[in-house]
Amino acid sequence: MSDKSVKGIDRRDLLMASIATVGAAAALAANAGAANAEDSATSSSAPAAGAPSATIYVGDVIQGKKVVSTLDVNDLEPGKKHLLYFQGVEMPTGQHWYVSVTVAKGAKPGKRGVLVSGVHGDEMSSVHTIQTVMSQLDPAQMSGTVMAVTDVSRPAMEGMQRRWPNFGRGTDLIDMNREWPGNENGVTAASRQAGLLFNRLLRPNADFAIDFHTGTTGFDVAAFNIGGMDVPEIKAMLELYPVGQIFDNHVYPSVLHNAFIDAGIPSFCPEIGAARVLDLEMISLFVEGTMNVLKHHGIVAGPMGRTGKDVDVFVGNSAFPILATAGGLVEHLVKLNDKVEAGQKVSIQRDSFGEVVAEYASGVAGEISGLRSDAMSEPGNPLAFILFNKPGPEDVGGYPE
Repeated sequence: MSDKSVKGIDRRDLLMASIATVGAAAALAANAGAANAEDSATSSSAPAAGAPSATIYVGDVIQGKKVVSTLDVNDLEPGKKHLLYFQGVEMPTGQHWYVSVTVAKGAKPGKRGVLVSGVHGDEMSSVHTIQTVMSQLDPAQMSGTVMAVTDVSRPAMEGMQRRWPNFGRGTDLIDMNREWPGNENGVTAASRQAGLLFNRLLRPNADFAIDFHTGTTGFDVAAFNIGGMDVPEIKAMLELYPVGQIFDNHVYPSVLHNAFIDAGIPSFCPEIGAARVLDLEMISLFVEGTMNVLKHHGIVAGPMGRTGKDVDVFVGNSAFPILATAGGLVEHLVKLNDKVEAGQKVSIQRDSFGEVVAEYASGVAGEISGLRSDAMSEPGNPLAFILFNKPGPEDVGGYPE
């Protein structure tokens, strides 16, 4: 992990200066009244960093929805919901991957929030969370804008798999949440997709952003949020969710929510249970928290729902991984959110004869934040993650996905 993602004070100082710059640029752009470029041809250059560019409609319509290659939400009609497709990177056939975009444009001006899911293709609860939030919004009663992007890694989602299938010499699987902010002229399709989305859709329309995820296939996680609580704007949002855990860590520098932060946009990452399923009970917690965030920013009115003050939130700054040392069936002796002590046995493993071949204990005192859900494991697979606290920022480790 780089110093940039570990030392919170450096990131916080950068954020404070950048937020002012980005906010000023957004205000100037709004006052200028950018023209609607519905009949314009696709632009070949990216918008200037941190500043919106006029919306560009490419002229295509898919299932009744217009296609854009650049979006400025200031160009959209207030008081309405707008359903669009964003034109992403090209496929091997020369056609494009299209990303679904829903914009709830308030009748009155205000903050702009961006909700993202589908960076990993096997994360269904994150998609449903955003869809549920958007269904509850009435643009006629809103002040500001909420933009939802629900299928960023479109080819991965088509196969409901975690990684982007990049077709070069055979098929290479790329974790798109290691590609941000991307590069429109990058060497892989995933990098170009990230660059196109970040430059032309996500960054120009965000005053704050939330990048929703779940655990990966074969691994279940508790309801928790990942974010740097050393940044006041982020801390305030993290604490508005009625979930049991907060991972106070900036984690990897190339994940989407850190790309937003590096651009001066407060952002964090909710984790909503297991992959490939809809956990409706857990989803409801994140819908409630996200609506609280929108109320916090003045986009929607009404009383706050439950927050972190209403649940017993455990805040940790590191995650301790337990990795399998043998092959066989895995039996967990603990559950998600259980408190554990250093040395406490958490899992055992049996071979095909039913004989115990390995026993696994926690090396720290903390709470269980993740457990392998696949019943079998080979050596090296993660079996459990334990959220805990290290003493100082120099010692804090990242999230070992």
